[in-house]
Amino acid sequence: MKLLLLGGNGQVGRELRRTLPALGQVVVATRAGAEGELAADFDAPDSVGELVRRIAPDVVINAVAHTAVDRAESEPDAAFRVNALAPAAIAQACAATGALLLHYSTDYVFDGSASRPYREDDVTAPLGVYGASKLAGEEAVRASGARHAILRTAWVYAAHGKNFLHTMLRLASERDELRVVADQIGAPTPAAWIADASARIVTHGVPASGTWHLVAAGETSWHGFAEAIIDEALAAGLLARRPRVLPITTADYPTPARRPAYSVLDTTRLRRDFGIAAPEWRDGLHAVIEGLAAGCAP
Repeated sequence: MKLLLLGGNGQVGRELRRTLPALGQVVVATRAGAEGELAADFDAPDSVGELVRRIAPDVVINAVAHTAVDRAESEPDAAFRVNALAPAAIAQACAATGALLLHYSTDYVFDGSASRPYREDDVTAPLGVYGASKLAGEEAVRASGARHAILRTAWVYAAHGKNFLHTMLRLASERDELRVVADQIGAPTPAAWIADASARIVTHGVPASGTWHLVAAGETSWHGFAEAIIDEALAAGLLARRPRVLPITTADYPTPARRPAYSVLDTTRLRRDFGIAAPEWRDGLHAVIEGLAAGCAP
């Protein structure tokens, strides 16, 4: 099997470099195109589609996204190029070559007004440019005719890269007090598990195109996540002392982009169709922190 990984340097992309080689030959494309990689300009959608046609893989995994949620509000064209137009070109190329496309989307396609976990067929209503651009990407993939699996994930973090986990660890080592939003609810999801599950989906096969939610089980607030990070880091010896973690409201921390207040996703379909059970978010966090403490992360 030949697999083309688009976006091999992101949080999920770097973990996919670990899980995909067991499935076959992996060709990695990144913006920089370092040694052993292909260079791909994800701001030029047509060129990425041409890359897919040239490589002619059996499976394309699109781990590329414009994820700067606040910056997207001031640069919508850039967000839509990467999150909508590029997936459209990739999906059209997959349709032409017969490749299976795995494409990652987000909880931000929902408005956060639900009172129970969102199912795949619930009404979408993004609150900002980022969510709207990702939804447009989903719609383009579905309209392309390509065999596809759209995988919605949320609150992604990893032992590497810039993310909430590393921000909290840094601030906890510098400050005596942290103020963290407590009225946004979701499920922190490790990039490592997303990559593990993605490899299982490819191995299992996708008999019918569709959309699946790929997130950890359970739910918490950003404040609860921050407290759990600090608890785990203290236990693992990554922090020498415990700062106070104070809950604040979204209104106390205004941002350019609105965020969904509740974006827990239902993973029943994932378990039913692929036999994949989502780990509890706390278990996922424990594994990541253990890896950091053991020096397993770059």
